[in-house]
Amino acid sequence: MKTVKQGKISYLQPSWVDSEVMVAGFTTRNGGSSRPPFNSLNLGFNSGDNETQVESNRAAFARAFDLEPHLLLTVNQVHGSEILVIDQPNPEVSHFLRVDSDAIITNRRNIMIGILVADCFPVILFDKTCGVAAVVHLGWRGTATGLLGRTVNAMQEMFGCQPDNLCAAIGPGIGAHNYEVDRPVRDAFRQGVGQWERISQEVSLGHWQVDLRQSCLLQLDAAGVHRQRIEMVEDCTCCHKETFFSYRRDQGRTGRQMGFVLLR
Repeated sequence: MKTVKQGKISYLQPSWVDSEVMVAGFTTRNGGSSRPPFNSLNLGFNSGDNETQVESNRAAFARAFDLEPHLLLTVNQVHGSEILVIDQPNPEVSHFLRVDSDAIITNRRNIMIGILVADCFPVILFDKTCGVAAVVHLGWRGTATGLLGRTVNAMQEMFGCQPDNLCAAIGPGIGAHNYEVDRPVRDAFRQGVGQWERISQEVSLGHWQVDLRQSCLLQLDAAGVHRQRIEMVEDCTCCHKETFFSYRRDQGRTGRQMGFVLLR
């Protein structure tokens, strides 16, 4: 993973990105114009920031890649299990802001799909052979229900993508040392994808530290994605205040960074 500068915008780019066919990566909090505590590149409408300011940040981000702002596509993330598939032309994508979903898959060129996070994990998937990409939002609920693995399966069913052809990138999220949970989270994992013992460490009675990054990695393994095709951002969003927004660190009053893909 390397840091790329695009004008004032900086983002983290997986090494497998082919700049001739795509743009993809994970934004930092820097390069925008929002005021504290949302400073500066806040891309999330539901963060509490001024809506006009967020629109300005999103427009500046899109134009940094020679894309018209109305072609930046995000959805209404609800920590659910819905997957939005876009396989038809969409000259106007703003209506997707009202669609409840936590994963987006597309084979369409010249639209940017994005997932917004501030401690949850953004994951990018790409199949160069089929020309298909996905972005996935993974908090504990989505991770516990296996949303990442189901997105890989949907890419295979809808577009014929083969898991062993996929490249993946797990973006910045909260580290296990800063992420303590209680019994409902444990029970959700045990009823869902499992692997609880491999991703958790009990720190007191009824409380565990949970490694959501590791859970994402194990789900990709189970889905058939080769480990050598997976890259990860190791930095914890909660620890790196100058680089990332963090919901827990800032007690809910913070901006959102984005995991994004633009197929050329």
